[in-house]
Amino acid sequence: MQHTSYIEISKSAYQKNIEFIKEEIGPKTQISIVVKGNAYGHGIENIVPMAEENGIRHFSTFSADEALRVYQASQHQSQVMIMGMLANEDLDQLVEKGISFYVFEFDRLEAAIAVAKKLNTKAKVHIELETGFHRTGFEWEDREWLGQILTENLAHLELKGLCTHYAGAESISNYVRVRNQIKNYKKFKKWFDAQKIKFEKYHTACSAATLLYPETKMDLVRVGIASYGFWPTQETYMYRFQSLPENNKNPLKRLISWKSSIMNTKAVKMGEFIGYGSSYMAPRDMTIALVPIGYGHGYSRMLSNQGKVLISGIIVPVVGTVTMNSIAVDVTDLEKVQKGDEVIIIGSQGDKEISVASFGESSQQVNYELLTRLPQDIPRRVVE
Repeated sequence: MQHTSYIEISKSAYQKNIEFIKEEIGPKTQISIVVKGNAYGHGIENIVPMAEENGIRHFSTFSADEALRVYQASQHQSQVMIMGMLANEDLDQLVEKGISFYVFEFDRLEAAIAVAKKLNTKAKVHIELETGFHRTGFEWEDREWLGQILTENLAHLELKGLCTHYAGAESISNYVRVRNQIKNYKKFKKWFDAQKIKFEKYHTACSAATLLYPETKMDLVRVGIASYGFWPTQETYMYRFQSLPENNKNPLKRLISWKSSIMNTKAVKMGEFIGYGSSYMAPRDMTIALVPIGYGHGYSRMLSNQGKVLISGIIVPVVGTVTMNSIAVDVTDLEKVQKGDEVIIIGSQGDKEISVASFGESSQQVNYELLTRLPQDIPRRVVE
């Protein structure tokens, strides 16, 4: 049965992004591809095989359920790391499968040790430090007790990483805060070194830090949005623009295209209102096309009378209120528009393009939010 829309994921674009990131970090740093939020809307089951084809063997998730999806999708026994939510009840399964996870509180650490002892298998843990983000992480004051627990339980733990997360590395307004975080992380690391507590990998960098703060590219970088072809912010791109080669000023290629088709067309007389309420009155005799996607599919209601789509290679505006399941677009000036014609919601048609960023400019949402709001039940198709 045909869906109201579908998403295409480009393998060739993904390959170019991974090549660029590898050039950025050099051969000694490992890439962990972040696939939280259903791989930023692209689909975990699509991205994991594509990433592995490009030599990736490490993935980062937010939660245990995402980690299990990666584990099942992997064809190369890639490492999987949980950065956020897991219930202590999940630990048996995670430890058995060798899935690593952040530890940022004593309760989780003690539960992990207990499970490791019970299963006679080492729990793979990444110790997260509080350096100034103020969400999760062990405080500086915790270091003595933390160090003692780790030292006493090395028979039950694999210390896979010492990590932290930066509070907005994508914005210059956070420069001082991020610099302080780097300083605090180094202070922690120096303390652990003095206690002779060694970790397999030291990692702090997200996409933005990888691109803007060279010293954060340690043993591993956790790259999310950049791997999907998006600069973390326009500010990030502007900062890096001068250092990019003249023949490749936009090395990040978007993977995603979102497509639908015209459900029906309708003539509307001048002065009539289109759709719910009275947000749009036809300023002339018009022809509108109805497209079967709406806020129930992740197309924000904030794009009412603001959004754009591509039909027949022409950008046309959304008119009226975005509803749960449909939008109306003005096709008055197009020739031979009919039911079934392709509609580009995100992507290219001819020499025109509708970008995810254009939604952000219209609705004050960021790329991250728009991508991750795309429902999982929209079919994804991997294309070359």
